[in-house]
Amino acid sequence: MQMSESGEHGKTPVFTHIENDRAQMVDISGKTEVVREAVASGRIYLRSETLRAIREGTAVKGNVLATARVAATLAVKDTPRLIPMCHPIPLAGITIEFEEGDGYIEAIARVKSYGRTGVEMEALTGVSAALLTIWDMVKSAEKDENGQYPVTRMDAIRVVEKRKGV
Repeated sequence: MQMSESGEHGKTPVFTHIENDRAQMVDISGKTEVVREAVASGRIYLRSETLRAIREGTAVKGNVLATARVAATLAVKDTPRLIPMCHPIPLAGITIEFEEGDGYIEAIARVKSYGRTGVEMEALTGVSAALLTIWDMVKSAEKDENGQYPVTRMDAIRVVEKRKGV
């Protein structure tokens, strides 16, 4: 089954970053500059004891969510350095939030820019860095007696919303 860039079935997908089997940065010089915004989210599942320690501020390494928020912000700003074909773009705003669910913490990154290309990759990078930072800060509490992570996992990292011209 083939899908087009718009998600339509039956059409060959268009990969704008590949030409003649070579990766390339897309030329965005002909695009109009507008306000752009993307929201991404993702979850990390943790032991209930670990979630309680984060909530109560008793994690061994310190304030887990404050550290994850800083890491996410830095990652958003570094996206073009981490992902080769991403354009360096002027960022207008970055908001990182956390919500606790049933056995998990959800990270939500909202990124705004005024430019010629979207900020989805920046939002996804921010969420990923936030979740990885949470894992790093609590990994000693998450390991079992064999040094494994039976509960800990990240999933559902996705673009929740993308807006142009807001």
